[in-house]
Amino acid sequence: MDFAYMLSWLLTVVLEGISAQGVYAPPTVSIMHSGQACNIEEERYTERVYTIREGETLELTCLVRGHPRPQIRWTKTAGSASDRFHDNSVFNETLRITRIQRHQGGRYYCKADNGLSTPAIKSIRVDVYYLDDPVLTVHQSIGEAKEQFYFERTVFLRCSVNSNPPVRYSWRRGREMLSQGSDKGVEIYEPFFTQGEIKILKLKNLRPKDYANYSCIASVRNVCNIPDKMVSFKLSNATASPSIKLLIPEQIVVNPGDSVSMVCVTTGGDPPPTLTWIKAIGSLPETSVLNGGTLTLHSINADEAGAYSCLANNNVGNPAKKSSSITVRGFYFWHKVKMNPAINTGDLKPAIDPPSVEPMFLEIRQGQNRSITMTCRVLKAYPTRVLTFEWKLGNKILLTGRFESQDYTQIRVDNLSKDSYGVYNCSIMNEAGAGTCSFLVTGKAYSPEFYYDTPNPLWQNRARVYSYMLQWTQMNPNAVDHILAYRLGIRQTGQQRWWEQEMSMNTMIQTGELITHNLTELLKPEAYEVRLTPITQFGEGDSTIRVIKYTDAPMTNPHLGEFNCAFENDKICGFTQDRIDNFDWTRQSASTRNPKYTPNTGPSADRSGSKQGYYMYIETSRPRKEGEKARLLSPIFSTLPKNPYGSTNSAYCVSFYYNMYGKHIGTLKLFLRFKGSSITENLIWSMSGNQGDQWVHASININPSGTFQLIFEGIRGPGIEGDIAIDDITVTEGECRKVDQPRNNLKTGGTVSVLIHIWLFPVTLLIAMLSHRR
Repeated sequence: MDFAYMLSWLLTVVLEGISAQGVYAPPTVSIMHSGQACNIEEERYTERVYTIREGETLELTCLVRGHPRPQIRWTKTAGSASDRFHDNSVFNETLRITRIQRHQGGRYYCKADNGLSTPAIKSIRVDVYYLDDPVLTVHQSIGEAKEQFYFERTVFLRCSVNSNPPVRYSWRRGREMLSQGSDKGVEIYEPFFTQGEIKILKLKNLRPKDYANYSCIASVRNVCNIPDKMVSFKLSNATASPSIKLLIPEQIVVNPGDSVSMVCVTTGGDPPPTLTWIKAIGSLPETSVLNGGTLTLHSINADEAGAYSCLANNNVGNPAKKSSSITVRGFYFWHKVKMNPAINTGDLKPAIDPPSVEPMFLEIRQGQNRSITMTCRVLKAYPTRVLTFEWKLGNKILLTGRFESQDYTQIRVDNLSKDSYGVYNCSIMNEAGAGTCSFLVTGKAYSPEFYYDTPNPLWQNRARVYSYMLQWTQMNPNAVDHILAYRLGIRQTGQQRWWEQEMSMNTMIQTGELITHNLTELLKPEAYEVRLTPITQFGEGDSTIRVIKYTDAPMTNPHLGEFNCAFENDKICGFTQDRIDNFDWTRQSASTRNPKYTPNTGPSADRSGSKQGYYMYIETSRPRKEGEKARLLSPIFSTLPKNPYGSTNSAYCVSFYYNMYGKHIGTLKLFLRFKGSSITENLIWSMSGNQGDQWVHASININPSGTFQLIFEGIRGPGIEGDIAIDDITVTEGECRKVDQPRNNLKTGGTVSVLIHIWLFPVTLLIAMLSHRR
């Protein structure tokens, strides 16, 4: 009998040790993209690249796991501080930038931190594509200029544009397309130092037919649906660069408060030039008025003095420029500090400083019948010899005194009670003033921490309603009195009224203990806000709120019919990428694969032989390394009991096709994951090495005892010719036909079931021994 008690005690200790570990976990992070991207390179080389057109909406979502819920922060490189996004997006899961600009491109980092281990960081590079309007300027070769600007002269038409990606130029004369070699009098080239940003059309020794309309067309080949842009110029014998003159002196002296008008007129140029004014340093004053070539400055002041220039431009030759300088009288004295002669410097006293103290504010949470000590420290004060202090609780004076040699004062409160809670102020004073330390002493419980990583939190209840498994832990449960209950509030998003209920806690809550409550009768497809508030003897603690959402088909139940997946739509039948692997599986068809794909590996069609059919595969080209893993998770399958005793004992057949063609093939594994109070994974099938350029069928029997999930794990081999693909996955009730059973099946369904229930052996042994004793 003693042995039986010892074994029972040992089992209890082991189980309690397992449950006491809690659910705290360091953060993991991945970045999902949505918004209006025009192209996404999925981990093409060393990072994910997100391409978007300028002016569209960028939306990146940072998916995090870990408990407590990690805090999220978005940061950006490849841009100055002024280029960064608005602060209201920095700490949200979803980073949203409307009307994105080119300077907002760069590498974005999502950092998740919950205080456990090191923060998790993921990055994505954002390329902003754009095409500005092209600019066409005309230049004559220097040294050939004579009285008539273009009479038998060489002319250069220069077309430039800012773009991303690089632009492609084409030239037209009238309706005639021009290319290098199409006309002996035309030469087209790029200056070697411009990196494709400029294209020059050279007209050698102008001929009569060269006087025509010229068009420069800039194209980025419709990337991101950016249309081509064109600029035109009419070249004639009258074409000339601009010339101007100022109808004001070069130096203007005015009094503060005067109004000044500066007039600029054109004296030549074809086409007619446009006029504008600029200030040599800074921008034009806000009160200035520009009307054609006339600039008016109203109520001028000393800050607006300086040089102003008139510019004329018609895209022929260089712009014309004329300048004038404005001086405001008394400029120096306007910036002098006026001294008051009535001040007697002998009356000045030595400087005195009021006390500077710490902490300025501190919150202390403590349960009743416990003790606390508060310390207020002086950082700086002058003079120090007259420092006094005074401690108060509300308006009640608790302690007073004078500083001697120490630089701090303390007060201790024993046996905290409701009357002891409140704001304690310590005022430290000298003749210059006072510094105050404030302490908020409270018995409020900390807020609960919602657990966001609950496996399958949502399930179908009935046709019109669903249920949700809500889980949380309590932050610092031992800091205050034990939690007596939680007040649960719930409301539909967008509604004002909260429905509330109290849930009693019959036992002491431990650190890291996962608490579960099922929310039922939730209407499809509504989302709900959930508010949770802990209650102690002190009263209500801090609340926390989260949103729960309904998702389509969160569970697939084999009892409702056969599960089939051929990956023919982009939702891939509810399969998801594992967040803890090295890289991802990719959906692809033979007709959509990259033209630069690695030869001699991977399937040439899907399992049915169609070039348009899709399948999932792992891309093993660089930067992938040997041994790296990609894991693909199936939807969660729920096996409902078929008898009143709650046991399923149902067999299921898992069937799929695989393609493992290439001399560097690694390994494909299939795991069965059981979802319950704990999560376990069992390897049920594995295959390694080159299996030839063919699709091979595999089927495995399983006998799950509850909710389960399938995991396909592809492991990269020693080289780039190691792509592994899967297709046509089915899960059906009943055992597989024996002819379908593969020779390399590692574990049968029965074996998996035995492994899951092996922990029952010690309990069975204990019962047998007790029965034998009797």
